[in-house]
Amino acid sequence: MKLSITSFALVAGLVVTSTVFAQATAAAPSGSTGLCKDGSYTSNETKKGACAGHKGVKDWFGAKAADAVAPAKAAAPASAPAVAGAKTAPTATKATAPSTAAAAGGGAGQVWVNSSSKVYHCQGTKYYGKTKQGEYMTEAAAKTAGNHADHGKACP
Repeated sequence: MKLSITSFALVAGLVVTSTVFAQATAAAPSGSTGLCKDGSYTSNETKKGACAGHKGVKDWFGAKAADAVAPAKAAAPASAPAVAGAKTAPTATKATAPSTAAAAGGGAGQVWVNSSSKVYHCQGTKYYGKTKQGEYMTEAAAKTAGNHADHGKACP
């Protein structure tokens, strides 16, 4: 009798655990590869440095989970109602955290200036058009306004 109760508890625990892991991946924003300890998501290709500045990696979904989530989200119409009880992704609290899509505008000869940190990012870099607040302008105008290049690297 004791063995069957223990076996049942073990199986039930495994089922609950696998359900929790499946939900973590399904609730992640499109393109996410991991969940940081502060509740934000990362889209880094590797686990190394993925949640730097966010207290480290809590759960790693990996690139395959991001690919599986992306088509499902793309198939849903934009006007589809939210699923009841579904968790929404927390918003980033740092101004330098990239969003999933670049802001409209920009282009050749333009840099993205993060208005809160006064750092500008060159076209084709990770944070180009993706910080929480900012605007596009020429590199010369950004320097004139007192902004500086990301990591001191001028644009090519």
